[in-house]
Amino acid sequence: MRKYQDIGILILRISIGGNMLPHGIKKIFTGIDSIVKMVGEAGLPEFISYGVFVGEVIAPLMIIIGYKTKIASIILAINMIFAIYLAHAEDIFKLSKSGAWAIELQSIYLFAAIVFIFTGAGKYALSKSSIWD
Repeated sequence: MRKYQDIGILILRISIGGNMLPHGIKKIFTGIDSIVKMVGEAGLPEFISYGVFVGEVIAPLMIIIGYKTKIASIILAINMIFAIYLAHAEDIFKLSKSGAWAIELQSIYLFAAIVFIFTGAGKYALSKSSIWD
């Protein structure tokens, strides 16, 4: 039974990391001016904006390959909390036009990251079984 759980965790790692990574790559090429503006308007130091590269490029790559997955997942979860707070706070209690939760995608990334914090990367990963995985 456990070997199938590890395959499931691997598939989830690849899908979550692989779907988040293009968000970060786009920001590398187009910049983060809108994020810097949102962070500044929230009264936070603007240098925090550059954490988006860690949360949307480095952490997803670490999750995909299974290297220090728990640490990468903490980073991704923090990134998603900031994204929800800064860009989607008004949507938390709304539904989309199709009837889905308006922050469905952001919540999937957030809750999957939380899952990895508890499960780690599983057997099929670059780093194995320490408290920080």
